[in-house]
Amino acid sequence: MRFGVNYTPSQGWFHHWLDFDLDAVRADLDSIAALGLDHVRVFPLWPYFQPNRTLIRPSAVDQLVQLADAAAERGLDINVDGLQGHLSSFDFLPAWTQTWHRRNIFTDPQVIEGEVAYLRTLAAALADRPNFIGMTIGNEVNQFAAGPHPDPDRITREQAGEWLRRVLAACEEGAPGRTHLHASYDAAWYQDDQPFTPAHSARLGALTAVHSWVFNGTAQRHGRTGTATEHHAAYLVELSKAWADDPHRPVWLQEVGAPAPLVPAEHAAHFTEATVENALDCPGLWGVTWWCSHDVSRDLADFPELEYSLGLLTSDRHPKPAAKALARIVADRRAEPRTPAPRTTALVVDVGDDEAAPHRSVCAPGGAVFEAFARLTADGARPTTVLASRADDREHLAARGITEVVTPSGVAGRFEAGRVGEL
Repeated sequence: MRFGVNYTPSQGWFHHWLDFDLDAVRADLDSIAALGLDHVRVFPLWPYFQPNRTLIRPSAVDQLVQLADAAAERGLDINVDGLQGHLSSFDFLPAWTQTWHRRNIFTDPQVIEGEVAYLRTLAAALADRPNFIGMTIGNEVNQFAAGPHPDPDRITREQAGEWLRRVLAACEEGAPGRTHLHASYDAAWYQDDQPFTPAHSARLGALTAVHSWVFNGTAQRHGRTGTATEHHAAYLVELSKAWADDPHRPVWLQEVGAPAPLVPAEHAAHFTEATVENALDCPGLWGVTWWCSHDVSRDLADFPELEYSLGLLTSDRHPKPAAKALARIVADRRAEPRTPAPRTTALVVDVGDDEAAPHRSVCAPGGAVFEAFARLTADGARPTTVLASRADDREHLAARGITEVVTPSGVAGRFEAGRVGEL
């Protein structure tokens, strides 16, 4: 089990790449390592590293390597996101994809050529570092492919899959054998017309990444201490398994945080503890990576209010109550490792078509699958999920340890009417 944090530099946020200060980075990493964490996820800003399609700045790449080496000195592994992309409500796309040079970042051959060269270069620069976990293609790049983005690069599901395979291959070319993956925000699981699908997330790349944010309607509907809220991360981990071809495919809870005001500051430690403990009850969980390490400084303007307070540490590197709660969990799990038992009850997920998932909104807050999962959990079950097309596949169910299958309508009827049967 891995425990880490998404590294947000305390000085200058991700603009720190413009004024890179290795001593400040080292101090940040010291404050992260002091919590007992074992890895960081780091974010080069794409326009800063590749300002022209054929210019990948050597000095920027060298700074990334310096950060990786500083992390290694403190016992921290690193995962590197490449195409940034989108962070904390801001888009960072290079000028050679915008305005007078407007081109689709997922389909234009020259843009893809530039992306491939960039990802391969970053991966290759870190390939010989023992603490390099691997590349994540980018942070929630699926948000560029559909609404509610104000200017999306529209693509089809097939085009999304082609693009993912190509850029993942570029990472493998740069650093063979590392853990390379891609990461979507929850629209991939919840939004009917999102071209990045659950099947993409659960079948492409070395493992499945899920990002859990309860401001998506979960906390608004169920309250800050509701079962669905405190189990939202666990729900996404288990929902992802419905689409996985490998019954033992690992899942990385790559982003999860305590967003104010839905989770007030005085409640953040409790929310952190409940969310992480519930996620740790999911078999096959690769790790938990909290969002984020340090608060955004109030000296920086125009962030959404919640972004200023998501850090485990303040912008002057002091641990907050949530940090102490997470550190306690980490210390406890290191002292006494535990393997969760299989989840034997599976909730049927019917989204119309396994590949396109045209009705995946049933999995979103308020949807039949989402609410049934919350009801099962509140009633003391430890549910997982299974696609409707696999609900009668005894070999698949047995491989996952599933002995009972229920439908959302059956849960609504207190399990009886919709029980498919004990196996």
